[in-house]
Amino acid sequence: MNPDILIETVARFFSLLRERQIDYVLVGGIALLQYVEGRNTEDIDLIMAVSALERLPEMHLENLDADFARNKFGDLRVDVLLTSNPLFDEVSKRYTTSRRFVEQEIPCATVEGLILLKLYALPSLYRQGNFTRVGLYENDVATLFQIHNPSVHPLLDELTNYLDDRDHRQVTQIVEEIQQRIRRFERGKA
Repeated sequence: MNPDILIETVARFFSLLRERQIDYVLVGGIALLQYVEGRNTEDIDLIMAVSALERLPEMHLENLDADFARNKFGDLRVDVLLTSNPLFDEVSKRYTTSRRFVEQEIPCATVEGLILLKLYALPSLYRQGNFTRVGLYENDVATLFQIHNPSVHPLLDELTNYLDDRDHRQVTQIVEEIQQRIRRFERGKA
């Protein structure tokens, strides 16, 4: 999509959400761009209730499962993380701030909220063998840790409510490896 048309479509989409008073939270690559530079994305990712989808007939629903809905708004892909998932709902309630985007104030996940979502997804991505997305998500987490230095233990504690023991151990190991990479990087800069 032409970048100018993309920005115009995104602005129109967010205006529509505001007009309809639809609760949502921006997550994913565009939300990440609010905190770090250089992340490319091809879609918009939101947390939203499934009932909100019904109030957006302009969006064409392509796929729906228990946790996700894939949609199109014109040529713009809109992936929705559904609030029926307890972690997605928690991020939308407790890990949200307002950020300026396309000349509007947009509810956006915080650094901690984005990290929670990325870490939560990683065990499933490993099981799927999706190496490309694993690399992107781990890099996103590493970049957020390195730039913003959030407190790690409360995030890992939060994830105990949403991951089984095996997945939580895997996420803890991933975080430890990311922290080691950051320490190597910091030593290399010195």
